[in-house]
Amino acid sequence: MIDPKPTASHFINGAYVEDTEGAAIDVIYPATGEVIGRVHSATPQIVQAALAAAKAAQPAWAAMTGTERGRILRRAADMMRAQNRSLSELETYDTGKPLQETLVADATSAADALEYFGGLAGSLTGEHVQFGEDFVYTIREPLGLCVGIGAWNYPTQIAAWKGAPALACGNAMVFKPSETTPLCALKVAEILHEAGLPAGLYNVVQGLGDVGAALVSDPLVDKVSLTGSLPTGRKVYAAAAEGMRHVTMELGGKSPLIIFDDAELEAAVSGAILANFYSSGQICSNGTRVFVQKGIKPAFLKRLSERLATAVLGDPMDEASNFGPMVSERQRDIVEGFIAKGKAEGARLVCGGTRLDRPGFWLTPAVFTDVTDQMTIAKEEIFGPVLSVLEFDDEAEVLARANDTDYGLAAGVFTQNLPRAHRMVKALEAGTCYINTYNDAPVEAPFGGVKLSGVGRENSKAAINHYSQLKSVYVRLSQLEAPY
Repeated sequence: MIDPKPTASHFINGAYVEDTEGAAIDVIYPATGEVIGRVHSATPQIVQAALAAAKAAQPAWAAMTGTERGRILRRAADMMRAQNRSLSELETYDTGKPLQETLVADATSAADALEYFGGLAGSLTGEHVQFGEDFVYTIREPLGLCVGIGAWNYPTQIAAWKGAPALACGNAMVFKPSETTPLCALKVAEILHEAGLPAGLYNVVQGLGDVGAALVSDPLVDKVSLTGSLPTGRKVYAAAAEGMRHVTMELGGKSPLIIFDDAELEAAVSGAILANFYSSGQICSNGTRVFVQKGIKPAFLKRLSERLATAVLGDPMDEASNFGPMVSERQRDIVEGFIAKGKAEGARLVCGGTRLDRPGFWLTPAVFTDVTDQMTIAKEEIFGPVLSVLEFDDEAEVLARANDTDYGLAAGVFTQNLPRAHRMVKALEAGTCYINTYNDAPVEAPFGGVKLSGVGRENSKAAINHYSQLKSVYVRLSQLEAPY
C-alpha cells in the first residue's frame, strides 16, 4: 500500500519544495477521519517562485515542435498507466472514493488526457485563406502562463484535464489543487517531470482561497481554468476579467435526468445510480433531479431501493466496497442539512440519509420522492448522495420543468423512443447530454455547461481553442495603392 505522506508541499521548477512558514493544512482520510499527512499553504514567495519558473520556462517549450511536446505527454501517459495501482490508492486516501472506482476512473482518465492531447499536439496548425493574388495565413500560438484551480472530487483527473491541453499548446501551468485533496496533483507533476517535461512548465502550489486569488490576479498570468462551485467561479471570473485573462469555468449544476414510461427499467435504475451515487454523489454533472413518468414510477422506486440495499459501504481500500464516505466532515454536514430541509419541506425519504456508526464521514445513499420543483433539494446543488424523484405526465411538461433552472451543465434522457430522445436533448438547456446512459466522460468529447454552469469546454479538440490563440497575417502580392 502506498504511503500517502507527501514528499513536500509544493512542486516548483522540477523539484519538490517545502516552506513551513505557510499555514499547515492537514490531509484527512475521509474513511476514518485520521490525519494522514500535512502540507503547508503557499506563502507569497512560493507563489511568485512558481509563477516566475513557469514564465521563464514557457518560451523554449513553445518553440519546440508539437510532435516533440506530444512525445513527452504520451510518455507521461504510459508512466501513469504503469503506476495506476499506487495512484489509485493515493486518490482513495485523498478523496475517500472506493478503490474499486479509482482504479478505473481517475488516474486512467488523467492518462487518457495526456495521451489524447499528446497525440493532438503535432497537428495544431493554422490555416491558409486565398484572396485572389493575396492570401491570409494564421498562426496558432500558446497563451503563455496558465493557472489551473482544481476541485476536490477528481484531483488526479482535473490536474491532467487542465494540464494536458495547456502543455500540448505550448503553455506553462501553475496548478493549485483543492486544500481538501492536496496529494494527487503532486504526483501528476512528478510524473510529467520524470517523463521529460522541462522544469518549470508544470508547477503545483497548495493553499486556500487566498492563494488562488493571488494566482488568478497576478499580472504574469494569461489564462485561468477553474473547476469549482458557482460562488467561487464568480469571484475567479471577476478577478480574471480585471486583467482581460482568458478563462474556462467548469462550475456546478442541478441537472435533470428524465425517465419515460417506455425506458428499460434496469438501465434507467443504473443511470440514476450513476447519476447520483457514484463518488458518493460528489460529481458536478450529476442528474440529481430525477423526473420519472407516472406509469413507471412505482416500479422504478421499488427497484432502485432494492439495488441500493446491496451497496457495500466498507473499507474503501477493499475492492469489494463500492460506496465511500463524504470527502470531509464539513461536506457531510452540508448534505445532512439538505436532507433535513427535504423532510421539513414535505418530501418523503424512501431510504438512506443516515450516518454510519463508525469513524469517518459516512452517509448512506438517500432517495426522496414526492419532491416538487420549488423544494430546496430540487433547486440547490447538494453535492452528496441525495436523489430526488419528481413525477411528470408528458414530454412538454417535463421539458419546461427540466429547463427551469439557472444551471445548465448536464441532462439525461432514458427512453426507447429515439426520435423523442433526440428531440429532448436538442431542447434541453445543457452543455453535456446523455441518451440511455449518464456521466460518461471520454476525453475525446467536449465537456462543459451553459448558463451559470460555466464558460468554455474541457477535453476534445474544443479545449485547444481555450488554451491557444490565433494570429492572422495578411500577405499582399497584388499592387498596393493608396487614395492619395
